[in-house]
This record gives sequence, C-alpha cells and structure tokens, in this order.
Amino acid sequence: MIDTVVSVEMLVEEVMRIKRNRLAPDDCTGKERRLCIASGSHGDELGGQYICYEVIRRIKQDFQNLTGIVDIYPAMNPLGLDAQTRDFPLMDVDMNTVFPGDDEGVILEHAASRLIKDMAGADICLDIHSSNSLIREIPQVRLNDDIVETVMPYAKLLNTELVWIHPSTSVRPGSLAYALNAIGVKTMVIEAGVALRIDYEYCEQIVDGIFSLMRKMGIWQGEGKEVRKPLIANDGDVWFVNAESSGLFVPNIKHSMRVKKGEKIGTIVDVITGSVEERIYAPCDGLVFTMREYPAIEEGALIARIYGGDFNE
Repeated sequence: MIDTVVSVEMLVEEVMRIKRNRLAPDDCTGKERRLCIASGSHGDELGGQYICYEVIRRIKQDFQNLTGIVDIYPAMNPLGLDAQTRDFPLMDVDMNTVFPGDDEGVILEHAASRLIKDMAGADICLDIHSSNSLIREIPQVRLNDDIVETVMPYAKLLNTELVWIHPSTSVRPGSLAYALNAIGVKTMVIEAGVALRIDYEYCEQIVDGIFSLMRKMGIWQGEGKEVRKPLIANDGDVWFVNAESSGLFVPNIKHSMRVKKGEKIGTIVDVITGSVEERIYAPCDGLVFTMREYPAIEEGALIARIYGGDFNE
C-alpha cells in the first residue's frame, strides 16, 4: 500500500510528496516485526532506488512468503532526485543533517520530523547510500559502536564485504541513523558504489543480503541465498590515504583489490608540465574498500581507504 508520509505545498501550485510503500501480509495480527528501508536522502545517490525497486519486485513475486511488515521509502529527498543534486535544492542543505527535524519548522525540518515519526516503532531500519561522485565504495555496513552488541548479528547477514564500526562520538547528530538509534530503532547505514550511477551487481548483492536479514527477523519465509562473511573493521583497522599534491590522479590498482605494503597505488601528475607530482604507496597490507573515482584532485583529497586488519577473523 502506497501512502504519502509528507505533503508540503510549494510555490506555483506544486506539492512536494514523500511516499512510503508498505508491504504487509493480508491478515496482520498487530504483532508482526517491521523493517524500514530508506534511500534517496541525497539526490545524487541512485543505487538505493534500484535496491528499493528490486526488494518490492521480489516480495510481490512471492508475496505468500511475507510474514512481517516492510516499509520502503525510496525517495526521501524527491526534489534533490529530480534536480540531480546531492542537497535539498531549495535550501542547499544536506538532508542527512537535519534529523529528527521539527514538525513546525521549515520544509526540510518538517519533512525530517514526519519521516522519523513514521519510522518510529520499527525493529530495524536500513539507510542506503551510494557514496558521492568523487569516491567509490565496496558494499559495506557502518555501525555505531554503542549498538554493535545488538545489531552485529543482523549486520553480518547483509552480504557486504565489510562492517565498519565507528565510535558513537564520531557519528554526527542530524543523520537519520543517529536520530533513529536515539529512539530505539536499530539502524544500519549501507554504503556501496558511487553517486550518479547504479552498480547493479553491488545492488543485487545487497538485495540478497536484505532478504537474508528478513529471514532472520522472521518476516520472510522464502528461500535465501548464502551470504558472504564480512570483514569486521574498527577505526584502528582502517588506513586513510590522502593526496599531498594537486593534479590528476592516475591509478595503478583497481578498486576492491588487495594490496601489499609499499605497493604503488597511483601517481598524481601535472597536466601542464608533464611532471609527476607525487607517487602514492600503500601504507599497509590490506583491502582497498574506498577508491578515488573522480581523477582531478586537490591537496588533502582522499585517495583510498584500506582495511588493514585481520582477514582470518
């Protein structure tokens, strides 16, 4: 059932609507567990759009196997998606900084407030993102360390290569995940791919994980695919590689490959002089799970993130 969660009148007789598709058994008892899937808070992140479509398609295809409630919010920032901009276009504000919002506030604060109230009471929420236009991410789950004990068994089912645990003190207030966790809705952030494009292979991988999670929650009785065992990364396991020069980044490795300490990651070149400004080497053995996608860079820009922890855990 498709419902409008947020409806705001705008200029020139337009209305901004944020919609939810609720998929539930025909005969609900009121005791069903509930999963929320949210995407599109950033208007340039399109992977979550396809993931929402595919989850809905698979549920409808085998609807008799649905024994709980799945609420899907494909486009939390519909104006940003229409305008192909990351932020909310009327205000140039990142929507993922205004939660839990204010019901009496301006349009974006009002929308955030209505979304939080609608998601309240869910057992689990997945907040799906597609990085940005500058860097590419392998499928990963990001968790606050203060919810690891209760959420990690679910995070391991999502069929990602990595689960990255962040100190809760470093997670910014204003994000959907922060606001929902604060009211008891166990929320995990999924990152995969790169903005403005859809990596269909990554999306299908995550969808398989979502159905594995649904089986664990007891809201899906259909068959599930075997999921991969993720690497578990604490902040101390993650190495950041940043540029010390400006120019054009020319990679020597591929995204999601393993590297050895001292292996050449790439070079930064000056296109007017034809000179090499910097040679970049891996600081550790590990897995490159974040990789620079947009080649023009400035000094200090992120080139890569490498998981350098234990691969045998």
